[in-house]
Amino acid sequence: MMKSLLIANRGEIACRIIRTARRLGIETVAVYSAADAGALHVRSADRAVAIGAAPASESYLVGERILAAARDTGAAAIHPGYGFLSENADFAQSVIDAGLIWVGPRPASIRAMGLKDAAKARMIAAGVPVTPGYLGDDQSADRLLAEASAIGWPVLIKAVAGGGGKGMRRVDSADAFVNALASCRREATASFGDDRVLIEKYIPSPRHIEVQVFGDTHGNVVHLFERDCSLQRRHQKVIEEAPAPGMDAATRAAVCDAAVRAARAVDYVGAGTIEFIADGSQGLSADRIWFMEMNTRLQVEHPVTEAITGQDLVEWQLRVAAGEPLPCRQEDLAIDGWAMEARLYAEDPATGFLPSTGPLTRLRLPADIRIDTGVEQGDVVTPFYDPMIAKLIVHASTREAAAEALSAACAQVEVAPVRTNAGFLARCARADAFRAGTATTGFIAAAGDDLLRTTDDAPAMAALGWRLEEMMEPDASPWAPSPDALFGFRLNHAPMPARIAFRQNGTARVADVRPDGAGWSIALDGQAPVMRGETLPTTHGLLPAAPWTGPIQIFADGDLHIVDFPNRPELAGGTTVNGTIRAPMPGRIVSIDVAEGDTVTKGQTLLVLEAMKMEQALIAPFDGIVATLTAEQGGQVVEGAMLAEVTRDA
Repeated sequence: MMKSLLIANRGEIACRIIRTARRLGIETVAVYSAADAGALHVRSADRAVAIGAAPASESYLVGERILAAARDTGAAAIHPGYGFLSENADFAQSVIDAGLIWVGPRPASIRAMGLKDAAKARMIAAGVPVTPGYLGDDQSADRLLAEASAIGWPVLIKAVAGGGGKGMRRVDSADAFVNALASCRREATASFGDDRVLIEKYIPSPRHIEVQVFGDTHGNVVHLFERDCSLQRRHQKVIEEAPAPGMDAATRAAVCDAAVRAARAVDYVGAGTIEFIADGSQGLSADRIWFMEMNTRLQVEHPVTEAITGQDLVEWQLRVAAGEPLPCRQEDLAIDGWAMEARLYAEDPATGFLPSTGPLTRLRLPADIRIDTGVEQGDVVTPFYDPMIAKLIVHASTREAAAEALSAACAQVEVAPVRTNAGFLARCARADAFRAGTATTGFIAAAGDDLLRTTDDAPAMAALGWRLEEMMEPDASPWAPSPDALFGFRLNHAPMPARIAFRQNGTARVADVRPDGAGWSIALDGQAPVMRGETLPTTHGLLPAAPWTGPIQIFADGDLHIVDFPNRPELAGGTTVNGTIRAPMPGRIVSIDVAEGDTVTKGQTLLVLEAMKMEQALIAPFDGIVATLTAEQGGQVVEGAMLAEVTRDA
């Protein structure tokens, strides 16, 4: 086993590799860009070396700097993780040429599987079933159109050097083909520097099935069963699981055997993944599953395979790279239970999943499951790299239990002020199609807004409840020093209702509140009351510092809600801390109880506004003098109109 290991990556995969290396007694060396100087993987490693500026093109993708860091620290081996240089055959060769151990497949294997057309030709020769299509050298538009027509519409145009959905287009007719081809080629050139394409038959109900394979330098190759990665958004995986739902023993044997043949066809060493596309319209069957491509590296979703097999795949990588045989024979491997993984990203589903950057002021993740992460509370999500915060991995005895555990885990996530996809993940894990095990790669796109819809009323009511509890002090009395204790109090009258204006996630909302025994009745936005008595929704929240100097952050079902009472400080919606009294909503002035120059005390009613048949008393925020009074009895006012101003006593 090597004595020291340089990890040519960052984030959660670097931290993941460090954990296993430390357990094996291997010294670890981290590399970092200027943006990652204080990152968790840097803090976790035994040593760390700066390799350049924040952009990956000036640091993590510069092979010469990584090799220099290995040379300067005396590292014996380099592990590339995934992404960056992990599938770069030239970099792998340069590591070997420098006399270092490369923790990955042979450069020749990377090259053999790096181009989709050549890889498919090899698979055909090895007896691995491939999707019907055209892999030829003639790249003229006329020939490609003719081949697509012969295959039958719809078809997929795919960049030969592509990956991650780049340079790929679905085409439904001959009329649309030429424009789609031109677009695909432009994107392929920009992404990979290669505009060649292949044509494949489009599978209308596709499921993404992949098989984990492992080879060593002694000629052994095994599989560690399959994963289902069908839950995708724009060709990016969202939730992965192992094993695949609906996979019977015969189909599993056929697919996994094909994966082993594929690995042997390129003399594969190390961890790899053979990816298949399955026609899921009639369930999984060996005659409707075809080879797509091979990923010549460790996969992001490898933890689900580790969970069901009880193996540490990073340890396998290190042992194989050190020349040892595989730790297990095929007959020693078995499936135990079910595992699922959700990718928690710093992105905002409400804005089309745009990345969300900034400090992780609050980061609370479930404590009873496996979490692979590269950040801690207080770290910063920068705009330079993949916005993954963590992977949430669950393992249970049944698929139903695993799905329940995953949805519950996602719903418990608390991250602020950075936005995340946690609520979206929780809803995906609860979706009927996912629970039934029938979701295809098009499920998320077809579900649309159903997976984006958040629970708005519960966080709003929780914030209102906390606000009202603050105002209704125990043993409230008309003689209490704080007027907050007198919410709703009127001598010889029933308690007076109130209207509270607030904003939730930037959207203006209004709550009509009526004292109701020991609690309240609350109606939101003119609808029927949604809460009665003292019952509050079950949510988690961060309250601003007293006396309510900022917004409330509510976490409900994985979503972050920002609830702000901009006109605070007392219950009266139109009062502000600087003494300016503004209309909290459009309405009519039904009474004016003071005049300019009057001395008033904190909590004293200045005027009453009526809107939607509800009266709202606007009160003095502190002891002072009515300096300005612009409101007129019976006058109509618009929201935000200044009605009065109170100044403090000199």
